[in-house]
Amino acid sequence: MIRFLAPWWLLTLLPVLAVAGAYVWRQLHKRQYAMRFTNVDLLRTLAPKGLGWRRHVSAIAFLMMMAALAFSTARPSVDTEQPLERATVMLAIDVSLSMQADDVAPTRIEAAQEAAKAFVNELPPTYNLGLVSFAKAANVLVAPTKDRSEVIAGIDSLTLAEATATGEAVFTSLDAIRSVPADGADGAPPARIVLLSDGYRTSGRSIEDAATAAAGANVPVSTIAFGTDAGVVDIRGQLQRVPVDRLSLQELAERTKGYFYEAASVSELKKVYEDMGSSIGHRTQPREVTQWYAGVALLLALVGAASSLLWTSRLP
Repeated sequence: MIRFLAPWWLLTLLPVLAVAGAYVWRQLHKRQYAMRFTNVDLLRTLAPKGLGWRRHVSAIAFLMMMAALAFSTARPSVDTEQPLERATVMLAIDVSLSMQADDVAPTRIEAAQEAAKAFVNELPPTYNLGLVSFAKAANVLVAPTKDRSEVIAGIDSLTLAEATATGEAVFTSLDAIRSVPADGADGAPPARIVLLSDGYRTSGRSIEDAATAAAGANVPVSTIAFGTDAGVVDIRGQLQRVPVDRLSLQELAERTKGYFYEAASVSELKKVYEDMGSSIGHRTQPREVTQWYAGVALLLALVGAASSLLWTSRLP
């Protein structure tokens, strides 16, 4: 079905209708004048003999051409269904103050950012990708999208804050996954969570509750541990040890059927999504067909010009 993206431009049909009306009025006026004309021999010399209905062809083609051009200004479109991949990966990155420790060069947070960006660049472009940061709370920085540049910009903009809400990061990621539109597909989209952290939860819901929720939603959580047991950070002028909680991160991955990594390579991270599968929805989007109307207008112009040259030896 044809619909118009700029319907107000249909008002350009009014001048076309006015010209058509003037043409019809003119033809009727000429007929009345011919009936009153007494010199029939002279009248025959003024109008081409035997032209009949053909004298209207070029005018009708011209009017239809103008109508087609008027319709084209309103940006006609047709609805098309486009397949849409719903598979989703959420990146959750720890931005707690302990991530500024430099036991991983150059720092834990910078190493995590580089690993995250490498993962983004390797992820198939058809998959949705979202970004969550977490410290005392978890926040969706980028909702699931296929725009990788938006996610990269979000990773580069990360800033550190106090506390670590690892469980909240999982719950927030699950909420973001549920926000992916169904687009006509059945069930939840296939999804994965990749959580980059140095460990110990100090805020929010427990990691055990988060693991239960992720397992119940059939969303594996793969975890990547950054740091060593010798990590130290300066917080308010005091040096504090910040060892990595590998046990909790490994347990979270195992309970949700994900993977646990330490300093994972890009090739290893491919295992996170290689068995994820696919879920194709369909989204109806308008496809502009202005060129159709412009093409019809051109064709009508050619018909008008050809008929006028054929029967009157001149252009309309």
